[in-house]
Amino acid sequence: MVALANAIHIASLGLTFIVFADIIVGYILNPYHPLRRTLNSIVQPLLAPIRRFMPPMGGIDLSPMVLIILIQLVETILIRLLM
Repeated sequence: MVALANAIHIASLGLTFIVFADIIVGYILNPYHPLRRTLNSIVQPLLAPIRRFMPPMGGIDLSPMVLIILIQLVETILIRLLM
């Protein structure tokens, strides 16, 4: 059980890192850069349902922050169910 909890934690950290990387790369790289397209292909399907319910507020997209909070929430719930 501990190994599975550690795997869930590592997956959560990895996904959170990918979301942060997508945010940072979105400001730096060209939209057609292969790294940016790869990160977008991972993150955008996760952000799409959030963006349907939560449009940008004042030109600021808060959906990545909501996604990170949801990732942490799901991680906590799954680990507590295992322990």
